[in-house]
Amino acid sequence: MPRALLSVLPLALTLLLPASAQRAVGPWAQFRGPGGQGVSADKGLPVTWSAAQNLLWKTDLPGAGTSSPVVLGDRIYVACYSGFGIPGQPGSGTDQLKRHLVCLDRQGGKILWKREVAAAGPEQERIREEHGYASSTPVSDGERLYVFFGKAGVFSFDLQGQQLWKASVGDRLNGWGSAASPLLFGNLVIVNASVESESLVALDRKTGKEVWRAGGIKESWNTPVLVTLPGGKTELVVAILGKVLGFDPATGAALWSCNTDIAWYMVPSFVASQGVVYGIGGRTAGGLAIRAGGRGDVTATHRLWTVRKGSNVTSPVLIGEHLYWIHENLGVACCVEARTGRLVYEERVAGAGQVYASPVAADGKIYYVTRGGRTLVLPAAPRFDLLASNDLGDRSAFNASPAVAGGRLLIRSDRALYCVGLK
Repeated sequence: MPRALLSVLPLALTLLLPASAQRAVGPWAQFRGPGGQGVSADKGLPVTWSAAQNLLWKTDLPGAGTSSPVVLGDRIYVACYSGFGIPGQPGSGTDQLKRHLVCLDRQGGKILWKREVAAAGPEQERIREEHGYASSTPVSDGERLYVFFGKAGVFSFDLQGQQLWKASVGDRLNGWGSAASPLLFGNLVIVNASVESESLVALDRKTGKEVWRAGGIKESWNTPVLVTLPGGKTELVVAILGKVLGFDPATGAALWSCNTDIAWYMVPSFVASQGVVYGIGGRTAGGLAIRAGGRGDVTATHRLWTVRKGSNVTSPVLIGEHLYWIHENLGVACCVEARTGRLVYEERVAGAGQVYASPVAADGKIYYVTRGGRTLVLPAAPRFDLLASNDLGDRSAFNASPAVAGGRLLIRSDRALYCVGLK
């Protein structure tokens, strides 16, 4: 990603927030960091680590989950679940299910507080692939935290853990669970409630009151992305079965749609640059680029390219003129030219196994965390090279996307949160 864009993304996110919150918001306050792009400007991150090398701290968490950590100043926030559906542990019933919002000290990993949210029965009896019941990553405006727990609702907490409000966005269930994370725009918290009500729902940040709702969001597990157009206008982009849709984030008005030519739903989130959105997905694997800003069906006019490569789970990262990702089952890392979709490399990574976490890029490197707990380090450049394969020795599942803060990587498993940095 160009340096100019790297400097603009954190500012663009900050300008959406009230002046009183701007000073407090950290560089990784939402899913996949600034703008949801998975890219950090931090330097000095390690290439190699293990349980004995460059591990600054490890903290056991009160439950499992695929929620990624977010960072505000010297505090880390992450969501977990316990009581039912923990991989490898017996559970008496969904009525015992609890979600947790956990606050940790960033320097030493000490748990400062945790808050519990009871299940809203009846809950899903089983989540496929052990994705669990805490997949949503919190988002913060620097004054409050917002977290989505599916049927149980959207919750707002202050930074000391006091619950401020709760809002329902639907009560339906799905065997894959609920996965999308909330995002902020102006005074709104926007949630992809495809599972719960086949809707995008915007809530007032201060009260939780519903401001707008857009229907027709079917088979959509991806977290929407805000796309800044040339000229400064912003659009909200989300994928559904067979289509990518653009909305006005202030009102929920539908603006455009684009066919994907992908025969299944799209789980990965989009990335964007200079008014162009890039996405991959579908069990049959595919990818495309769309120039935002159109109206109506823009398939013939704004779809820039398609490719028969992709991933069904992991989101891509855009760095400079190239798009990078890894296939969730094959362990094949890909790089394509962002302007044309031309495949630059497609290489199987030895020992990768399954990968469900989305990558992050920082300090000239791309970090891919596998379900088995290895972190594969590749150069953030259009050439394939496996720089390192790092193992923390934790045999629980690693499904959460990592976070970057203060030159450190935060890596979360079903058991613990790890902080990796140069010693």
